[in-house]
Amino acid sequence: MRKKSKEAAPLLDEQGRPPLKLDYPQTFKVGFAFAIIMLFWTAYDFVVPLLLEHAYGLPNSLRGLIMGLDNLLSLFMLPLFGKLSDNAHGKLAKKFGRRTPFIVIGTLASVILMVFVPVATLNQQKNANKFVEGFESSLSDVAYVEDGGREVTKLEALLTEWYDSGDKNYCDKSYLEMNNISKEYFVSLKYDSNFSSKKAVLNMIGSESYYYVIDGEKVEVGLEDFAPNGLQYKEIMQKNADYNKYVASGMNNYESDQIYQNVTKKTGGASIGVYMVILLLVLIAMATFRSPAVALMPDVTPKPLRSQGNAIINLCGGIGGAIAFLIYTVVLFGNSINNYVIIFSCVAAGMLLLLAGFLALVKERKMVEKCEQICKEYGIDAEEDEDGKADDEKGENVVEDENKAEIDAVMVDTSGNFVADMEQTPDSAEEMSPETLEFAKEVTKNVKTPRKSLKEWWNAKSSEERSKLVSFWLILASIFMWFMGYNAISSNLSVYTTKALNLSAGVASIISGVSMGISAIAFIPVGYMAAKIGRRKSIIIGFALAIVSFVLIFAFVRPNNNAIIPAILFALFYLIAGFGLIIANVNTFPMVTELSTAQTVGQYTGYYYMATMSAQAITPFIAGLIMDHISNRGLFLYSAICVAIAILLMVFVKHGDSMVIGKGRKLTKEEKKQIRLDALDAD
Repeated sequence: MRKKSKEAAPLLDEQGRPPLKLDYPQTFKVGFAFAIIMLFWTAYDFVVPLLLEHAYGLPNSLRGLIMGLDNLLSLFMLPLFGKLSDNAHGKLAKKFGRRTPFIVIGTLASVILMVFVPVATLNQQKNANKFVEGFESSLSDVAYVEDGGREVTKLEALLTEWYDSGDKNYCDKSYLEMNNISKEYFVSLKYDSNFSSKKAVLNMIGSESYYYVIDGEKVEVGLEDFAPNGLQYKEIMQKNADYNKYVASGMNNYESDQIYQNVTKKTGGASIGVYMVILLLVLIAMATFRSPAVALMPDVTPKPLRSQGNAIINLCGGIGGAIAFLIYTVVLFGNSINNYVIIFSCVAAGMLLLLAGFLALVKERKMVEKCEQICKEYGIDAEEDEDGKADDEKGENVVEDENKAEIDAVMVDTSGNFVADMEQTPDSAEEMSPETLEFAKEVTKNVKTPRKSLKEWWNAKSSEERSKLVSFWLILASIFMWFMGYNAISSNLSVYTTKALNLSAGVASIISGVSMGISAIAFIPVGYMAAKIGRRKSIIIGFALAIVSFVLIFAFVRPNNNAIIPAILFALFYLIAGFGLIIANVNTFPMVTELSTAQTVGQYTGYYYMATMSAQAITPFIAGLIMDHISNRGLFLYSAICVAIAILLMVFVKHGDSMVIGKGRKLTKEEKKQIRLDALDAD
């Protein structure tokens, strides 16, 4: 009996060539550049809001303005440096390639500058911490004496002011009424830091022990015993719990406001000025190599394999983001003024290590030459270079002298069609030989056609073209509103969870990371869902999940005497929005490119990023205004309304959907493979 060979011989095409396959190791190496980018931005988006909060106590609107700055810069910087790298022909480009010098110089500049971002705030953080310590110690001081002779502390006077003013950022009276908390009891609340408790196992489960600091020594006590201040320990525990539930978040907001008014405005002008200059330089440095880094993969990958290549690039970006998550989560569980310096230093070190790996593994010029050889071998069209010369230098498509007379008659009609005579229809151009028509396009490409008005341009379109254009702009508008809603929350997530829910920064980072990590498992199932019901319906379902998530958080997530309750509720509800995010991201960009052609796909991609970045540039500021003037919880209603508008716009979209697999038909292996690649290829 003949033994089977261990490896089946590869199938060959008609020309005897093996199937065109992606070089996965090479693509992964190229992905190091994108991992550098995502390592920085993942840390930046979560940590910088906390840094601004702790150092300057900025109003939410001003903090949102700063957080939108990077997206505003990206609208101008990314196309600029993408084009500069396209046209790079200097000594460095000839030696290392067009993209590598931008990646190296941009990364090094970013690493050097970014460490100074938290360093510039250190003195300001010290001043803010000193002010808070003094403020908190003064809360027990006597503010005034009532007519009856009772001494009223500054804390009682402050809580009375909050209750009477009805400011929801300090005192949510509807929450107090819901829990039958009277004004008198609310005003009497205070936190006794001398009392603490600990559970047997990891302070989470098992029997609980109670401690109180007496004469500077931590002593185990019983709840029925009396403390030195005359209260039973169970009364102190209840007061502490209710303080955390009803007062702590308001106190967080109040202290931020006081830092801004009494520290930042008075002595922090120079600090915040230096901080903003350094931050701006870091953002510019990061923008210099983002487009070149992303463009490197298409440079070294044949056209038919670029979708698969982009999936690998996104995977590398996810690894970079995971590294950032681990760094800031571990550091934020500590309680040091140097936390932010440590985080940025570790991120900088990670970027340098990835850059070292990139330089060791990626030889851009050799990879580009290899790609060109593969394209030539498989007959894949070479892309035209910056001078418009692709084939002419090879002596191809050269028009013979006898064609020149025919070319002389070639003209351009008002729609830009090439015809032999203005009296003839554009179809007459098809009667020319391919060589003549190609040469005619080259000759007449600089001929200026009569400028049309918008009305004339629209009327020149067929009804099908008009319908597709309407769908295209509706999709962009829907994407814009989606990012307006979702990014409003993601850009304020770290501050909301620490201030409004009174969670630690470490717990907040775990909530964010776990929610996004678990929801990421939906990438592949979402691809199958789109194949079954279509992209448009899938997107609407994703948007609806986000609305459900935001409404649930608004209605049910509040500060609690046990911090684990709001933490778990928020994580569960935010996870629903995470699934919605995955569904939207997997399907929105393909809908845009579905309506493009080979000639307009780059232009349509630019429109897509213009919609997403412009939304992310302005929504943090608007969300901040909502939080400042309505309430922190109002953020989620604002986001839900934005996403509801996105659904309404998507309902009217008629084009750009995917072909739906018929009922009863099973997906082929190739279709399943493509679905998986498309899912990973999502932006």
